[in-house]
Amino acid sequence: MDGMFYYLTLVVLGVLAYTFFQNHNEKLALLMLGIGIYIVYSHETGFTATEFKNETVKSLDKSANDWARDRGTEGYDASKAQEAVK
Repeated sequence: MDGMFYYLTLVVLGVLAYTFFQNHNEKLALLMLGIGIYIVYSHETGFTATEFKNETVKSLDKSANDWARDRGTEGYDASKAQEAVK
């Protein structure tokens, strides 16, 4: 988010949070504040939810591969499955 679009987004979220709070809808007001905090955090650090998801998936994949390697089940072999069915 570059330039004025970043600030405009934060202003819109602030106005929405204020409007929701004035209408006694605290849950949506907190949601708007949370979205604003996420936008500022991801803009300042460059660490987004997509990167977090990708790191988590890679970590789980590595862990599953290590677990399978320890138990001698390296992966799925379609030819062995076909032989077992026959």
